[in-house]
Amino acid sequence: MGTKGCANLMHIYAIGFRLREVHTQFISQYHYIFHLSPSHRIHCIPMDTTKNCTGEELSPSGLPIKPIPGSCGVPFFSPMWDRLNFYYFQGHMTYFKSRISKHNSTVLRLNVPPGPFLSSDPRVVAVLDASSFQVLLDSSKVDKTNTLTGTYLPPFSLYSGHRPLAYLDTTDPLHTSLKTLITSLITSRKDHVIPSFREIYGSLFDNIYNILDSSGPTEFNTLNESASFDFMCSAFFEGELPSVAIGPTASAMALKWLFFQLHPLKYFTNAGKSFLTGAEQIGISHNVALHNLIFATIFNAFGGIKIFLPFLLKFLVEAGPKLHNKLSEEIRSVVQSENGSVTLASLEKMNLTKSVVYEALRLNPPVEYQYGHARADLIIESHDAAYKVKKGEMIFGYQTIVTRDEKVFANGEQFVADRFVGEGEKLLQYVYWSNGRETDEPAITNKQCPGKDIVVLVGRLFVVELFLRYDTFTGEIGELPLEPKITFKSFQKLKQLDALTV
Repeated sequence: MGTKGCANLMHIYAIGFRLREVHTQFISQYHYIFHLSPSHRIHCIPMDTTKNCTGEELSPSGLPIKPIPGSCGVPFFSPMWDRLNFYYFQGHMTYFKSRISKHNSTVLRLNVPPGPFLSSDPRVVAVLDASSFQVLLDSSKVDKTNTLTGTYLPPFSLYSGHRPLAYLDTTDPLHTSLKTLITSLITSRKDHVIPSFREIYGSLFDNIYNILDSSGPTEFNTLNESASFDFMCSAFFEGELPSVAIGPTASAMALKWLFFQLHPLKYFTNAGKSFLTGAEQIGISHNVALHNLIFATIFNAFGGIKIFLPFLLKFLVEAGPKLHNKLSEEIRSVVQSENGSVTLASLEKMNLTKSVVYEALRLNPPVEYQYGHARADLIIESHDAAYKVKKGEMIFGYQTIVTRDEKVFANGEQFVADRFVGEGEKLLQYVYWSNGRETDEPAITNKQCPGKDIVVLVGRLFVVELFLRYDTFTGEIGELPLEPKITFKSFQKLKQLDALTV
Protein backbone atom coordinates (compact mmCIF):
# COMPACT_ATOMS: atom_id res chain seq x y z
CA MET A 1 0.00 0.00 0.00
CA GLY A 2 1.70 3.17 -1.11
CA THR A 3 4.99 4.02 0.53
CA LYS A 4 6.40 5.94 3.43
CA GLY A 5 3.18 6.15 5.40
CA CYS A 6 3.53 4.92 8.82
CA ALA A 7 1.14 2.49 9.92
CA ASN A 8 -2.01 3.08 11.61
CA LEU A 9 -3.35 0.81 14.17
CA MET A 10 -2.94 1.05 17.74
CA HIS A 11 -5.34 3.18 19.40
CA ILE A 12 -2.73 3.52 21.98
CA TYR A 13 -2.97 4.91 20.46
CA ALA A 14 -4.74 4.93 19.91
CA ILE A 15 -1.85 3.45 21.08
CA GLY A 16 -0.71 6.65 22.71
CA PHE A 17 -0.01 4.83 23.92
CA ARG A 18 -1.34 8.97 27.70
CA LEU A 19 -1.24 10.08 24.09
CA ARG A 20 -4.74 11.38 24.48
CA GLU A 21 -3.55 13.53 27.39
CA VAL A 22 -0.61 14.74 25.32
CA HIS A 23 -2.84 15.56 22.37
CA THR A 24 -5.06 17.61 24.66
CA GLN A 25 -2.21 19.39 26.41
CA PHE A 26 -0.26 20.31 23.31
CA ILE A 27 -3.23 21.38 21.21
CA SER A 28 -4.78 23.33 24.07
CA GLN A 29 -1.50 25.09 24.82
CA TYR A 30 -1.12 25.73 21.13
CA HIS A 31 -4.48 27.50 21.28
CA TYR A 32 -3.49 29.97 23.92
CA ILE A 33 -2.72 28.33 27.13
CA PHE A 34 -1.26 28.14 28.53
CA HIS A 35 -17.76 -6.57 33.69
CA LEU A 36 -15.79 -6.84 36.99
CA SER A 37 -16.10 -10.56 37.60
CA PRO A 38 -15.24 -13.67 35.64
CA SER A 39 -18.77 -13.54 34.21
CA HIS A 40 -18.28 -9.91 33.10
CA ARG A 41 -21.34 -8.70 34.97
CA ILE A 42 -22.41 -5.21 34.01
CA HIS A 43 -21.55 -2.53 36.54
CA CYS A 44 -23.70 0.07 34.91
CA ILE A 45 -27.38 -0.77 34.94
CA PRO A 46 -30.81 0.81 34.34
CA MET A 47 -32.45 2.82 37.06
CA ASP A 48 -34.53 -0.01 38.57
CA THR A 49 -33.96 -0.12 42.33
CA THR A 50 -35.34 -1.75 45.46
CA LYS A 51 -35.23 -1.00 49.19
CA ASN A 52 -34.16 -3.14 52.10
CA CYS A 53 -36.03 -3.51 55.38
CA THR A 54 -34.51 -0.30 56.74
CA GLY A 55 -35.61 1.70 53.71
CA GLU A 56 -32.14 1.95 52.22
CA GLU A 57 -32.25 2.08 48.43
CA LEU A 58 -30.41 -0.79 46.75
CA SER A 59 -29.18 -1.42 43.24
CA PRO A 60 -30.52 -4.51 41.40
CA SER A 61 -27.41 -6.42 42.48
CA GLY A 62 -27.99 -5.47 46.13
CA LEU A 63 -25.44 -2.70 46.70
CA PRO A 64 -26.50 0.39 48.67
CA ILE A 65 -27.11 3.41 46.45
CA LYS A 66 -25.23 6.44 47.73
CA PRO A 67 -24.92 10.06 46.61
CA ILE A 68 -21.81 10.64 44.54
CA PRO A 69 -19.32 12.36 46.87
CA GLY A 70 -17.01 15.17 45.92
CA SER A 71 -17.48 18.69 44.69
CA CYS A 72 -16.48 20.73 41.68
CA GLY A 73 -16.25 23.83 43.86
CA VAL A 74 -16.69 27.44 42.82
CA PRO A 75 -17.09 27.98 39.06
CA PHE A 76 -13.96 29.28 37.35
CA PHE A 77 -11.80 29.58 40.47
CA SER A 78 -11.93 25.93 41.57
CA PRO A 79 -11.27 24.54 38.08
CA MET A 80 -8.31 26.91 37.69
CA TRP A 81 -6.86 25.78 41.02
CA ASP A 82 -7.49 22.15 40.10
CA ARG A 83 -5.62 22.66 36.84
CA LEU A 84 -2.58 23.91 38.73
CA ASN A 85 -2.76 20.95 41.11
CA PHE A 86 -3.19 18.46 38.28
CA TYR A 87 -0.28 19.63 36.14
CA TYR A 88 2.11 21.19 38.62
CA PHE A 89 1.54 21.03 42.39
CA GLN A 90 0.25 17.47 42.87
CA GLY A 91 0.65 15.70 39.57
CA HIS A 92 -1.87 13.40 37.96
CA MET A 93 -1.68 10.40 40.30
CA THR A 94 -1.71 12.37 43.56
CA TYR A 95 -4.52 14.58 42.26
CA PHE A 96 -6.84 11.59 42.04
CA LYS A 97 -5.53 9.59 44.99
CA SER A 98 -5.92 12.53 47.36
CA ARG A 99 -9.57 12.89 46.40
CA ILE A 100 -10.24 9.16 46.72
CA SER A 101 -8.75 9.30 50.21
CA LYS A 102 -10.63 12.44 51.21
CA HIS A 103 -14.05 11.09 50.20
CA ASN A 104 -13.37 7.39 50.84
CA SER A 105 -14.83 6.61 47.44
CA THR A 106 -13.55 5.63 44.01
CA VAL A 107 -16.59 7.20 42.34
CA LEU A 108 -16.71 10.95 42.86
CA ARG A 109 -17.35 14.32 41.33
CA LEU A 110 -14.39 16.48 40.39
CA ASN A 111 -12.95 18.80 37.77
CA VAL A 112 -10.59 17.62 35.08
CA PRO A 113 -8.29 19.96 33.16
CA PRO A 114 -7.90 21.97 31.06
CA GLY A 115 -10.77 23.97 32.59
CA PRO A 116 -11.64 27.65 32.01
CA PHE A 117 -10.95 29.31 28.65
CA LEU A 118 -10.37 25.94 27.00
CA SER A 119 -13.24 23.78 28.26
CA SER A 120 -16.87 24.81 28.52
CA ASP A 121 -17.51 22.44 31.44
CA PRO A 122 -14.72 20.66 33.40
CA ARG A 123 -17.11 18.75 35.68
CA VAL A 124 -17.10 14.94 35.50
CA VAL A 125 -18.15 11.84 37.40
CA ALA A 126 -14.86 10.02 37.92
CA VAL A 127 -14.82 6.21 37.99
CA LEU A 128 -11.51 5.16 39.53
CA ASP A 129 -11.75 1.44 40.29
CA ALA A 130 -11.81 -1.69 38.14
CA SER A 131 -15.54 -2.20 38.65
CA SER A 132 -17.06 1.21 37.98
CA PHE A 133 -14.64 1.91 35.11
CA GLN A 134 -16.31 -0.77 33.02
CA VAL A 135 -19.18 1.56 32.16
CA LEU A 136 -16.76 3.34 29.81
CA LEU A 137 -16.24 0.11 27.88
CA ASP A 138 -19.95 -0.40 27.23
CA SER A 139 -21.03 1.36 24.04
CA SER A 140 -24.68 0.85 24.91
CA LYS A 141 -24.23 2.93 28.06
CA VAL A 142 -21.92 5.77 26.99
CA ASP A 143 -21.76 8.03 23.95
CA LYS A 144 -18.19 8.83 22.91
CA THR A 145 -18.94 11.49 20.31
CA ASN A 146 -16.16 14.09 20.49
CA THR A 147 -14.85 12.79 23.83
CA LEU A 148 -11.34 11.71 22.77
CA THR A 149 -9.75 14.71 24.47
CA GLY A 150 -12.27 14.84 27.29
CA THR A 151 -13.81 18.14 28.29
CA TYR A 152 -11.69 19.99 25.74
CA LEU A 153 -12.59 19.77 22.06
CA PRO A 154 -9.99 20.98 19.57
CA PRO A 155 -11.17 22.74 16.43
CA PHE A 156 -11.65 20.25 13.62
CA SER A 157 -9.94 22.67 11.29
CA LEU A 158 -6.82 20.86 12.53
CA TYR A 159 -8.05 17.95 10.43
CA SER A 160 -9.32 20.09 7.54
CA GLY A 161 -12.79 20.03 9.03
CA HIS A 162 -13.01 16.24 9.28
CA ARG A 163 -13.49 14.23 12.47
CA PRO A 164 -11.04 11.33 12.85
CA LEU A 165 -12.35 7.91 13.82
CA ALA A 166 -11.26 8.41 17.44
CA TYR A 167 -13.82 11.23 17.82
CA LEU A 168 -16.75 9.19 16.45
CA ASP A 169 -19.30 7.27 18.48
CA THR A 170 -20.16 3.71 17.52
CA THR A 171 -23.62 4.87 16.38
CA ASP A 172 -22.09 7.08 13.69
CA PRO A 173 -22.28 5.29 10.30
CA LEU A 174 -18.83 6.62 9.44
CA HIS A 175 -17.41 4.84 12.50
CA THR A 176 -18.38 1.48 11.00
CA SER A 177 -16.87 2.30 7.62
CA LEU A 178 -13.60 3.71 8.97
CA LYS A 179 -13.02 0.98 11.56
CA THR A 180 -13.71 -1.66 8.91
CA LEU A 181 -11.21 0.01 6.60
CA ILE A 182 -8.47 0.25 9.24
CA THR A 183 -9.07 -3.32 10.39
CA SER A 184 -8.74 -4.48 6.78
CA LEU A 185 -5.38 -2.71 6.50
CA ILE A 186 -4.12 -4.43 9.64
CA THR A 187 -5.32 -7.84 8.47
CA SER A 188 -3.85 -7.48 4.99
CA ARG A 189 -0.38 -6.64 6.34
CA LYS A 190 -0.20 -8.91 9.41
CA ASP A 191 2.40 -11.22 7.84
CA HIS A 192 4.80 -8.29 7.46
CA VAL A 193 4.91 -7.34 11.15
CA ILE A 194 7.37 -9.93 12.49
CA PRO A 195 9.98 -9.74 9.68
CA SER A 196 9.80 -5.93 9.57
CA PHE A 197 10.22 -5.61 13.32
CA ARG A 198 13.08 -8.07 13.55
CA GLU A 199 14.99 -6.44 10.72
CA ILE A 200 14.62 -2.87 11.94
CA TYR A 201 14.95 -3.44 15.68
CA GLY A 202 17.75 -5.93 15.11
CA SER A 203 19.64 -3.11 13.42
CA LEU A 204 18.67 -0.80 16.29
CA PHE A 205 20.20 -3.10 18.90
CA ASP A 206 23.32 -3.59 16.80
CA ASN A 207 23.65 0.18 16.51
CA ILE A 208 23.18 0.70 20.25
CA TYR A 209 25.75 -1.97 21.06
CA ASN A 210 28.32 -0.46 18.69
CA ILE A 211 27.79 3.07 20.01
CA LEU A 212 28.01 1.86 23.59
CA ASP A 213 31.17 -0.09 22.80
CA SER A 214 32.88 2.90 21.20
CA SER A 215 31.40 5.94 22.96
CA GLY A 216 29.85 4.79 26.23
CA PRO A 217 26.27 5.07 27.56
CA THR A 218 23.68 5.36 24.79
CA GLU A 219 20.19 6.86 24.91
CA PHE A 220 17.44 4.58 23.64
CA ASN A 221 14.58 7.02 23.07
CA THR A 222 15.81 8.98 20.07
CA LEU A 223 16.97 5.84 18.28
CA ASN A 224 13.63 4.21 19.09
CA GLU A 225 11.73 7.08 17.50
CA SER A 226 13.49 6.53 14.19
CA ALA A 227 13.19 2.75 14.39
CA SER A 228 9.50 2.79 15.33
CA PHE A 229 8.68 5.15 12.47
CA ASP A 230 10.53 2.95 9.97
CA PHE A 231 8.96 -0.19 11.40
CA MET A 232 5.38 1.06 11.14
CA CYS A 233 5.93 2.12 7.54
CA SER A 234 7.64 -1.12 6.61
CA ALA A 235 5.00 -3.27 8.27
CA PHE A 236 1.90 -1.54 6.93
CA PHE A 237 2.97 0.23 3.75
CA GLU A 238 5.08 -0.67 0.76
CA GLY A 239 8.04 1.25 -0.59
CA GLU A 240 11.03 2.97 0.95
CA LEU A 241 11.45 3.46 4.67
CA PRO A 242 10.88 7.01 5.93
CA SER A 243 14.51 7.30 6.99
CA VAL A 244 15.42 6.72 3.34
CA ALA A 245 12.59 8.47 1.53
CA ILE A 246 12.43 11.52 3.81
CA GLY A 247 15.85 11.39 5.40
CA PRO A 248 17.31 10.93 8.88
CA THR A 249 15.02 13.65 10.28
CA ALA A 250 11.86 11.70 9.38
CA SER A 251 10.95 10.75 12.95
CA ALA A 252 11.63 14.29 14.19
CA MET A 253 9.24 15.55 11.53
CA ALA A 254 6.67 12.99 12.69
CA LEU A 255 6.83 14.41 16.21
CA LYS A 256 6.06 17.85 14.85
CA TRP A 257 3.11 16.36 13.01
CA LEU A 258 1.99 14.68 16.22
CA PHE A 259 2.05 17.79 18.38
CA PHE A 260 1.04 20.54 15.98
CA GLN A 261 -0.99 18.59 13.41
CA LEU A 262 1.08 20.04 10.56
CA HIS A 263 0.93 17.22 8.05
CA PRO A 264 2.45 16.93 4.55
CA LEU A 265 -0.70 15.90 2.72
CA LYS A 266 1.15 15.11 -0.50
CA TYR A 267 3.40 12.65 1.32
CA PHE A 268 0.49 10.71 2.80
CA THR A 269 -1.48 10.89 -0.43
CA ASN A 270 1.35 9.09 -2.20
CA ALA A 271 2.13 6.71 0.65
CA GLY A 272 -1.46 5.64 1.16
CA LYS A 273 -2.69 5.26 -2.41
CA SER A 274 -4.03 1.74 -1.93
CA PHE A 275 -5.67 2.67 1.37
CA LEU A 276 -7.31 5.73 -0.17
CA THR A 277 -8.50 3.78 -3.19
CA GLY A 278 -10.05 1.17 -0.91
CA ALA A 279 -11.77 3.92 1.06
CA GLU A 280 -13.37 5.44 -2.01
CA GLN A 281 -14.62 2.01 -3.06
CA ILE A 282 -16.68 1.76 0.14
CA GLY A 283 -17.98 5.30 -0.06
CA ILE A 284 -15.48 7.22 2.09
CA SER A 285 -14.29 10.42 0.47
CA HIS A 286 -10.62 10.91 -0.36
CA ASN A 287 -10.14 13.73 2.15
CA VAL A 288 -11.89 11.95 5.03
CA ALA A 289 -9.82 8.83 4.44
CA LEU A 290 -6.60 10.83 4.07
CA HIS A 291 -6.97 12.68 7.36
CA ASN A 292 -7.94 9.49 9.17
CA LEU A 293 -4.87 7.77 7.74
CA ILE A 294 -2.68 10.62 8.98
CA PHE A 295 -4.25 10.62 12.43
CA ALA A 296 -4.09 6.86 12.87
CA THR A 297 -0.57 6.63 11.51
CA ILE A 298 1.07 9.40 13.51
CA PHE A 299 -1.09 9.78 16.60
CA ASN A 300 -2.11 6.17 17.18
CA ALA A 301 0.69 4.02 15.81
CA PHE A 302 3.92 5.99 15.91
CA GLY A 303 3.00 7.85 19.09
CA GLY A 304 1.95 4.63 20.79
CA ILE A 305 5.17 2.73 20.16
CA LYS A 306 7.26 5.78 21.01
CA ILE A 307 5.72 5.77 24.50
CA PHE A 308 5.09 2.08 25.17
CA LEU A 309 8.52 0.58 24.45
CA PRO A 310 10.46 2.90 26.82
CA PHE A 311 8.05 1.97 29.63
CA LEU A 312 8.48 -1.72 28.87
CA LEU A 313 12.25 -1.27 28.84
CA LYS A 314 12.09 0.67 32.13
CA PHE A 315 10.56 -2.32 33.91
CA LEU A 316 13.17 -4.65 32.41
CA VAL A 317 16.00 -2.36 33.56
CA GLU A 318 14.58 -2.21 37.08
CA ALA A 319 14.01 -5.97 37.27
CA GLY A 320 17.67 -6.80 36.66
CA PRO A 321 19.55 -10.06 35.96
CA LYS A 322 17.19 -12.43 37.79
CA LEU A 323 14.30 -11.71 35.43
CA HIS A 324 16.67 -11.37 32.46
CA ASN A 325 17.92 -14.91 33.04
CA LYS A 326 14.38 -16.32 33.17
CA LEU A 327 13.36 -14.51 30.00
CA SER A 328 16.53 -15.56 28.19
CA GLU A 329 15.99 -19.21 29.08
CA GLU A 330 12.36 -19.18 27.99
CA ILE A 331 12.90 -17.29 24.74
CA ARG A 332 15.96 -19.21 23.60
CA SER A 333 14.47 -22.57 24.47
CA VAL A 334 11.35 -21.89 22.42
CA VAL A 335 13.24 -20.42 19.46
CA GLN A 336 15.65 -23.36 19.39
CA SER A 337 12.71 -25.77 19.40
CA GLU A 338 11.33 -23.90 16.37
CA ASN A 339 14.59 -24.30 14.42
CA GLY A 340 15.59 -20.71 15.11
CA SER A 341 12.35 -19.16 13.88
CA VAL A 342 10.28 -16.50 15.61
CA THR A 343 6.64 -16.96 14.67
CA LEU A 344 3.24 -16.17 16.12
CA ALA A 345 3.02 -19.78 17.27
CA SER A 346 6.39 -19.67 19.01
CA LEU A 347 5.57 -16.36 20.70
CA GLU A 348 2.41 -17.93 22.15
CA LYS A 349 4.59 -20.49 23.95
CA MET A 350 6.56 -17.78 25.80
CA ASN A 351 4.30 -17.39 28.84
CA LEU A 352 6.62 -15.25 30.96
CA THR A 353 7.38 -12.98 28.00
CA LYS A 354 3.67 -12.48 27.38
CA SER A 355 3.07 -11.73 31.05
CA VAL A 356 5.84 -9.11 31.15
CA VAL A 357 4.26 -7.26 28.23
CA TYR A 358 0.77 -7.36 29.74
CA GLU A 359 2.14 -6.16 33.08
CA ALA A 360 3.81 -3.17 31.41
CA LEU A 361 0.54 -2.30 29.67
CA ARG A 362 -1.35 -2.67 32.96
CA LEU A 363 0.92 -0.33 34.88
CA ASN A 364 1.36 2.29 32.16
CA PRO A 365 -1.40 2.16 29.56
CA PRO A 366 -0.39 4.28 26.55
CA VAL A 367 -3.76 6.07 26.66
CA GLU A 368 -4.48 6.91 30.29
CA TYR A 369 -7.85 8.66 30.11
CA GLN A 370 -11.27 7.56 28.92
CA TYR A 371 -14.41 9.67 28.63
CA GLY A 372 -18.03 9.23 27.65
CA HIS A 373 -21.45 10.82 28.12
CA ALA A 374 -24.15 8.73 29.79
CA ARG A 375 -26.73 7.79 27.15
CA ALA A 376 -29.47 7.55 29.80
CA ASP A 377 -29.92 7.69 33.57
CA LEU A 378 -27.69 4.95 34.97
CA ILE A 379 -26.59 3.23 38.14
CA ILE A 380 -22.83 2.67 38.31
CA GLU A 381 -21.43 0.15 40.76
CA SER A 382 -18.04 0.24 42.44
CA HIS A 383 -16.85 -2.69 44.55
CA ASP A 384 -19.01 -1.78 47.54
CA ALA A 385 -21.59 0.84 46.56
CA ALA A 386 -23.77 2.08 43.72
CA TYR A 387 -24.31 5.61 42.38
CA LYS A 388 -26.85 7.30 40.13
CA VAL A 389 -25.62 9.16 37.07
CA LYS A 390 -27.89 11.37 35.00
CA LYS A 391 -28.25 11.23 31.25
CA GLY A 392 -25.69 13.44 29.52
CA GLU A 393 -23.23 13.62 32.41
CA MET A 394 -19.58 13.23 31.46
CA ILE A 395 -18.04 10.07 32.93
CA PHE A 396 -14.27 9.96 33.24
CA GLY A 397 -11.80 7.20 34.04
CA TYR A 398 -8.07 7.34 34.83
CA GLN A 399 -6.74 3.96 33.73
CA THR A 400 -3.41 4.21 35.50
CA ILE A 401 -5.26 4.06 38.84
CA VAL A 402 -7.99 1.70 37.67
CA THR A 403 -5.63 -1.06 36.52
CA ARG A 404 -3.69 -0.87 39.79
CA ASP A 405 -6.85 -1.57 41.81
CA GLU A 406 -5.64 -3.72 44.70
CA LYS A 407 -9.05 -5.31 45.13
CA VAL A 408 -8.25 -7.02 41.83
CA PHE A 409 -4.45 -6.98 41.58
CA ALA A 410 -2.41 -7.96 44.65
CA ASN A 411 0.44 -5.45 45.05
CA GLY A 412 -1.14 -3.51 42.21
CA GLU A 413 1.43 -0.71 42.30
CA GLN A 414 4.31 -3.13 41.74
CA PHE A 415 5.68 -4.71 38.58
CA VAL A 416 5.17 -8.46 38.94
CA ALA A 417 6.67 -10.15 35.89
CA ASP A 418 4.75 -13.43 36.15
CA ARG A 419 1.42 -11.91 37.24
CA PHE A 420 -0.42 -13.26 34.18
CA VAL A 421 1.16 -16.72 34.06
CA GLY A 422 -1.00 -19.79 34.75
CA GLU A 423 -4.07 -18.96 36.85
CA GLY A 424 -3.04 -15.32 36.70
CA GLU A 425 -4.14 -15.26 33.08
CA LYS A 426 -7.71 -14.89 34.35
CA LEU A 427 -6.82 -11.35 35.45
CA LEU A 428 -6.42 -10.23 31.83
CA GLN A 429 -10.11 -9.33 31.78
CA TYR A 430 -9.19 -6.38 34.03
CA VAL A 431 -6.45 -5.04 31.76
CA TYR A 432 -8.15 -2.20 29.88
CA TRP A 433 -5.31 -0.39 28.08
CA SER A 434 -6.90 -0.87 24.63
CA ASN A 435 -10.19 0.80 25.61
CA GLY A 436 -11.56 -2.67 26.20
CA ARG A 437 -10.81 -5.84 28.11
CA GLU A 438 -7.70 -7.68 27.02
CA THR A 439 -9.93 -10.75 26.67
CA ASP A 440 -12.25 -8.96 24.21
CA GLU A 441 -11.74 -8.22 20.53
CA PRO A 442 -12.12 -4.95 18.59
CA ALA A 443 -15.37 -4.67 16.63
CA ILE A 444 -17.36 -2.04 14.79
CA THR A 445 -19.77 -2.02 17.75
CA ASN A 446 -17.13 -0.98 20.28
CA LYS A 447 -14.34 1.57 20.68
CA GLN A 448 -11.58 -0.93 21.37
CA CYS A 449 -8.32 -0.20 19.57
CA PRO A 450 -8.25 -1.99 16.20
CA GLY A 451 -4.49 -2.40 16.57
CA LYS A 452 -4.74 -4.02 20.02
CA ASP A 453 -3.12 -7.31 19.03
CA ILE A 454 -0.36 -5.55 17.09
CA VAL A 455 0.66 -3.57 20.17
CA VAL A 456 0.95 -6.74 22.24
CA LEU A 457 2.87 -8.44 19.42
CA VAL A 458 5.32 -5.54 19.16
CA GLY A 459 5.95 -5.70 22.91
CA ARG A 460 6.68 -9.43 22.77
CA LEU A 461 8.95 -9.06 19.74
CA PHE A 462 10.89 -6.33 21.51
CA VAL A 463 11.59 -8.56 24.52
CA VAL A 464 12.43 -11.52 22.28
CA GLU A 465 14.84 -9.56 20.09
CA LEU A 466 16.55 -8.12 23.15
CA PHE A 467 17.15 -11.46 24.88
CA LEU A 468 18.08 -13.36 21.75
CA ARG A 469 21.02 -10.98 21.56
CA TYR A 470 22.00 -10.27 25.15
CA ASP A 471 22.15 -12.23 28.40
CA THR A 472 21.57 -9.14 30.50
CA PHE A 473 22.05 -5.37 30.43
CA THR A 474 22.07 -2.34 32.66
CA GLY A 475 20.62 1.09 32.14
CA GLU A 476 19.79 4.41 33.73
CA ILE A 477 16.23 5.71 33.98
CA GLY A 478 15.39 9.38 33.63
CA GLU A 479 12.33 11.42 32.72
CA LEU A 480 11.01 12.90 29.49
CA PRO A 481 7.66 14.66 28.98
CA LEU A 482 5.93 11.60 27.54
CA GLU A 483 7.94 8.57 28.60
CA PRO A 484 10.90 7.49 30.73
CA LYS A 485 14.33 8.27 29.33
CA ILE A 486 16.37 5.08 29.05
CA THR A 487 20.15 5.14 28.72
CA PHE A 488 21.90 1.82 28.14
CA LYS A 489 25.09 1.50 30.18
CA SER A 490 26.24 -2.05 29.44
CA PHE A 491 25.33 -5.25 27.61
CA GLN A 492 26.43 -8.80 28.18
CA LYS A 493 26.29 -10.15 24.66
CA LEU A 494 25.16 -13.69 23.93
CA LYS A 495 27.78 -15.96 22.41
CA GLN A 496 26.92 -17.88 19.26
CA LEU A 497 24.21 -15.35 18.45
CA ASP A 498 23.67 -16.59 14.91
CA ALA A 499 22.50 -19.99 16.09
CA LEU A 500 19.44 -18.41 17.69
CA THR A 501 18.47 -15.81 15.11
CA VAL A 502 18.32 -17.76 11.87
